[in-house]
Amino acid sequence: MPSGLIALLDDVAMIAKLASASMDDIAGATAKAGAKAAGVVIDDTAVTPRYVTGLSPERELPIIWKIALGSLRNKLLFLLPGAIALAAFAPFLITPLLMLGGAYLAFEATEKILEVVLNDHHHQVDLLQADTPQELEDRQVQGAIRTDFILSAEIVAIALNALGDLTLWEKAAALVFVSIAITVGVYGAVGLIVKLDDIGLHMAERKNRATQAFGRGLIHVVPRLLSALSGIGTAAMLWVGGGILLHGMEELGAPTIPHKIHDLAHHVSEAVGGGTFGAILEWISNAIGAAIAGAIIGWVLAMIIRRFHKHPEELIVD
Repeated sequence: MPSGLIALLDDVAMIAKLASASMDDIAGATAKAGAKAAGVVIDDTAVTPRYVTGLSPERELPIIWKIALGSLRNKLLFLLPGAIALAAFAPFLITPLLMLGGAYLAFEATEKILEVVLNDHHHQVDLLQADTPQELEDRQVQGAIRTDFILSAEIVAIALNALGDLTLWEKAAALVFVSIAITVGVYGAVGLIVKLDDIGLHMAERKNRATQAFGRGLIHVVPRLLSALSGIGTAAMLWVGGGILLHGMEELGAPTIPHKIHDLAHHVSEAVGGGTFGAILEWISNAIGAAIAGAIIGWVLAMIIRRFHKHPEELIVD
């Protein structure tokens, strides 16, 4: 572990011992930052199970462990120092970088939709070219860690942007807590999800009829759950990516479109009389508006990239 990170963690420990009031601020900021990054966390949780699909069941948890370690390394060794340097020397770049990440999330979500619509299976073709199970596993792990780096960068950037006026070291402490908590939460949930079918099989072999029925139910539900998670992850990417872009437009002095979406959502709330139900509808309307904005930006980017990028087999055909 680099000495700089050790020094950082030592300073965090010192803050914990000497400034309990500051730690209260850090705890509150950590919770706020984690909540702000929730949409990307949903997508991270939804995306990861596909990287163990088709591999031996006994390798599922070891692979997730490798990906989790890679994710923590991404956050603590690369992204966190970069975020702190950004906050210290170039805070004006945070919003533009967030918008770049939001555009990427929107693009990725749109690409997933286009792959389904156009029946594009290039990812699966690439994996089938692996010569050995170990090579396939290595490719899956490397691909997952690369994807995680992008999602983790957006999580760290969103968290940093939510930390407000904390001191530099308080921001560092909060980002460490956010990074560890999100990594444990995401990959713990992923580990549970990918083993649900094995849990179901184990329960189906028990003598108790109720346990057997529940186990068989799990076996039938898991494939649908994985499919639903993929859809939820795509929707979350559009919503979060679009929301980041809209917020960035407001920050950079172009509030027209964001304000129109907010106003429309407010009118929807008023149309049902406000209250709790109105607030829920307003939130949903804002989320839908953000997702539509994300889909538009993502589609434009996807069309540009598809125009200039071809897969190897397409080049052969040409």
